[in-house]
Amino acid sequence: MHRWTLALMTAGLLATTATGCAGTTTTSGATGSSTPQAAGSTAETLRLAEQLLIKECMEKEGHKYWVEPPRADDVSIRFPYVVDDPAWARAHGYGTDLRRQREAEVQRDPNQQYFRSAPASTKAVLVSDLNGAQPQGLSVRLPNGMQVSHSDQGCEATAERQLYGDLEAWFRATRVTDSLAGIRLGLVTNDKRYKAAVEPWARCMRERNYTYADPARARAAATQPQAPWPRAKEVRLASAEAACAASSGLSSVAESLDSEYRDRLRRSHPRETADLARLKREALPRARVIVARGD
Repeated sequence: MHRWTLALMTAGLLATTATGCAGTTTTSGATGSSTPQAAGSTAETLRLAEQLLIKECMEKEGHKYWVEPPRADDVSIRFPYVVDDPAWARAHGYGTDLRRQREAEVQRDPNQQYFRSAPASTKAVLVSDLNGAQPQGLSVRLPNGMQVSHSDQGCEATAERQLYGDLEAWFRATRVTDSLAGIRLGLVTNDKRYKAAVEPWARCMRERNYTYADPARARAAATQPQAPWPRAKEVRLASAEAACAASSGLSSVAESLDSEYRDRLRRSHPRETADLARLKREALPRARVIVARGD
């Protein structure tokens, strides 16, 4: 579903369904330690073109719409296994400062303000015009067994159809490949090689008076919304985690396993992997024209 605002996304659940059972799911798009997409990159050009097409469509429907800026990656995206950047840890801890900043940005977002100020009847129309009235028309079963459906109507679908051409192939390819990130996370953290590498990391942490069995438990302790840690305490823990990630070798093991399982999962889903690359490649010239045209 298109990420317009938190409020609209909540309402927009009316237009998206996911059913099934077959395993744990996650929304993590983890790829190992990473940096946000640079301005002008293929990903950013495609993202901006889609936003401009959505804006054009929503305005044709009589609504106002502001192009969304790119959002910084969450800590779970940047560091899916272990925080391993000491400078980042010193600056942000586990990123709760960045999360609060994003939350504040959402409240100031013009789309959010526009949605909040609209009458209840108009809000329902906004959701329908953006996401489609019903989650029908697009459907795919994910590798974990979850069935995901979405409307093939509405401005999001219209923009994706204009940009990528084959909307059904785009929906299938993006949903399946996105789901592989969560599967990969589970495969890596359950791999005996990862578990073996966690042991020296935990010993290193104990030498710093932290008794967490693995990085996930350390992060969870420091980032509970109902009991937030003081910033200095959070930074100290994240900094210790980053130092131990390097000295114990956990960071290198996690990176190697992530790459191994990424390749394995891509090979196990060749159709979706190939379709995603092809559709992006074919859409890029169109995206450049749309971005050059601007508003």
